[in-house]
Amino acid sequence: MSYKQISDSIKKGKTVPLYFLHGEEDYYIDELTRLIENSLLTEDEKSFNLTVIYGKDSDFKQVLDAARRFPIMAERQVVIIKEAQELKTIDNLEAYFENPLDSTVLVLAHKHKTLDKRKKIGKTLEKSEKAGKALIFESKKLYDNEIPDWITDYLKEEQVGIEPDAAQMIAEYLGADLSKINNELGKLLISLPKGSVVKRELVQENIGASKEYDVFELQAAIAERNAVKSYKIVSYYMSNPKAAPLPMMLGILYGFFSKAYICSFLSNKYDETYAKALGQKLYGNRPGQMSRRYADLRAATKNYSPLQLEKILGILFEYDLRSKGVGLPFVGDEFNEQTEQGELMREMLLKILAV
Repeated sequence: MSYKQISDSIKKGKTVPLYFLHGEEDYYIDELTRLIENSLLTEDEKSFNLTVIYGKDSDFKQVLDAARRFPIMAERQVVIIKEAQELKTIDNLEAYFENPLDSTVLVLAHKHKTLDKRKKIGKTLEKSEKAGKALIFESKKLYDNEIPDWITDYLKEEQVGIEPDAAQMIAEYLGADLSKINNELGKLLISLPKGSVVKRELVQENIGASKEYDVFELQAAIAERNAVKSYKIVSYYMSNPKAAPLPMMLGILYGFFSKAYICSFLSNKYDETYAKALGQKLYGNRPGQMSRRYADLRAATKNYSPLQLEKILGILFEYDLRSKGVGLPFVGDEFNEQTEQGELMREMLLKILAV
């Protein structure tokens, strides 16, 4: 079952005795755990029938004692094991997994890694799932090119629209951290009425820096080889180092120039060709139609050769390491210098525009 199917089922009160939530994406695990914790019991019932246990601070005996209790003045009880991956004696729960109590909803939030289904405990869970006694959900990380659609769907659930370029901007600015994206979208939704549409300007005002000085304007300026504008933006960040962390900015620039490097080998420069090469959705743009989303890529592929773009990627990689304090002794002494973040950005820009 998908996350939405499981979520909808829980909201309708249709549950199974055992939920094993595992995988590398914390967001879905946290959301399902929170939903079960908050929706299956009334506030009065929670006093006696909600138990939350942390894997690091417990063992299988505590889990069994809690799971095998019967509910008090309620149809069921809820037992949640948070950070279940830290429960060192989890294999000892196999017998319970094979025959979980119907009056208990046991949730294991097994984060950061997946269940090894080759082990006996994994096979037992799968057997219980086939019998309708358990549900195993693997929470997978989304690919970068899936994030804009996720943002669009998230806002659609809240009856708010978003322009494609605005969704792409949020994805590039915040990365693939769904929890972080969820928090930022939550802040936006506070002031947005139903039926409104999130535009690029709103994202710039609320999530990025000012429109004139955000990282995407720097990206565009470098793509256009506009040295004056590039230095103006970098000077702003040198004076306002807290406006955006350098590693975050470098990550966005590296992602952009990686895409530009791929597009530099394309024989034509249509939006649909770029979208196909990058595994992105075109959002209905006609071939050849200029869009902000691909205009910067066009500029980069026009102003830099594939070899130059390759060198830019190397420069960004170098300064990403330096911004994190990582030395590269095989390159030279300059990598061991303790340089301020703003100075690093200025150096980096000089090298990029000189390729």
